[in-house]
Amino acid sequence: MLREEVEDFSLAVLGAGTMGLGISALAVGHGVPVTLVETDAARARQAPAAVTVQLRMAQLMNALPADRERGELTVTGSLAGTAGATVVIEAITEDLTLKTKVLAEAAALTGAEVPLVSNTSSIPIDELAGHLPDAARLIGTHFMNPPYLISTVEVVRGASTGEATLSAVTRLLGALARKPVVVGDGPGFVTSRILHPMINDAARVVQEGTATAEAVDTLMRECLGHRTGPLSTADLIGLDNLVDSLRVLAERTGDQRAAPCELLLDKVRDGHLGRKTGRGFYDYGKAQP
Repeated sequence: MLREEVEDFSLAVLGAGTMGLGISALAVGHGVPVTLVETDAARARQAPAAVTVQLRMAQLMNALPADRERGELTVTGSLAGTAGATVVIEAITEDLTLKTKVLAEAAALTGAEVPLVSNTSSIPIDELAGHLPDAARLIGTHFMNPPYLISTVEVVRGASTGEATLSAVTRLLGALARKPVVVGDGPGFVTSRILHPMINDAARVVQEGTATAEAVDTLMRECLGHRTGPLSTADLIGLDNLVDSLRVLAERTGDQRAAPCELLLDKVRDGHLGRKTGRGFYDYGKAQP
């Protein structure tokens, strides 16, 4: 990717949760300036340090270009910060009402040619698009965690997504050295529709006392080739995010296999959300940035 092509982009990321921070770190590490919008004051204060930690980890893993200056990171509590962006990526909680609210506000603050990207894990893009004045601007991306390490990105094209929007987002992913895989719309798309119910089943096995989390993950890694194991993956996703996604799938598909099991719900109620809180199916000692 040529330097001048990287400089074509200025990214606004909405939400400084796990994925918002990860996407911001990926972009900054590839030389793309980012305005990170976070209305929660405590999260906003912590965001620069959290992004720095991810950048340091990415550098240690040789996951960022060594010859490229970092992009500038600006953290703000106002959606007005999206005004100069060439692409807006929404990465807030998996809630239809909240997502459509911030996407509509961002749409009003940005130019008609600026793509609006929802980094949703389960909510159909067409469902979100129905709440926007120009559905052609909306597209879905599903970055995996951590974004700097997983180079393939699921791109979800809704029925109304415009060709110019798809082209711009494909170019952005190229600038970030990501490989886009374009899929059609539907609850959970491909990755979440397959992976999240499988994780739910793995949690049920532990809930029923058939096996420990360690045993489940070992068998899935060493017998079936799952790279990290489903329950370790759940801790990386965030158990609260996983539960939200499973509820979306259960509501929109009618598949009760996707309804989050009691063990997941108990862990979320107890605040044991995975790596980000220091404890989930495994104990990580301290919260991760």
